[in-house]
Amino acid sequence: MPITPKDASARARDIANAAPIVPVLVVEDVAHAKPLAEALVAGGLPALEVTLRTPAALDVIRAMAEVPGGMVGAGTLLTPADVKAAKEAGATFGVSPGATDILLDACEAEGLPLLPGAASASEAMALLERGYDMLKFFPAEAAGGAKFIGSLASPLPQISFCPTGGVNPQNATDYLSLANVVCAGGSWVAPSKLVKDGAWDQIEALAKEASLLPR
Repeated sequence: MPITPKDASARARDIANAAPIVPVLVVEDVAHAKPLAEALVAGGLPALEVTLRTPAALDVIRAMAEVPGGMVGAGTLLTPADVKAAKEAGATFGVSPGATDILLDACEAEGLPLLPGAASASEAMALLERGYDMLKFFPAEAAGGAKFIGSLASPLPQISFCPTGGVNPQNATDYLSLANVVCAGGSWVAPSKLVKDGAWDQIEALAKEASLLPR
């Protein structure tokens, strides 16, 4: 069922409000998918972004979609084919590094709420003009960091952001303290070594720490 940009942003905002951190996950082995999602959800991080950067990504989304309490999204959406495949795999939201009309059209047609990426005032304004007011800011640190995002609050008070890219435990609170930041995306809660080792208790502990970050 198609979705409007306004409704897509409202749904994306609800997902962003679920926890201060959205884990950004690059999962190589589908066998890790379910226990990883269970650990993150148990730790208080229910919104999960599975990036479409591995051959296993769509199967990982399918497996994680079965975990109670989780909201699984597909990251690195670039094409209409990505959107269709992600929706069919069970993704309930999408995330893109930027935004094109073709990608936005596809997400709206498929009824997939999108967190579209922006890295400048002009990109943010173009998305707002279309009806999107909950955006991803990427690459956060390289594009100006918390200071840059904070400077957008006065001229663009309607827009909220989820910064991703270079966000870590040391600077996360710099972002989360901003009035126009709802949450942030980070990969540190699921380090590849811990995932490969099946250290789910340690990942749950990292998730719990992240879930308690002030915002």
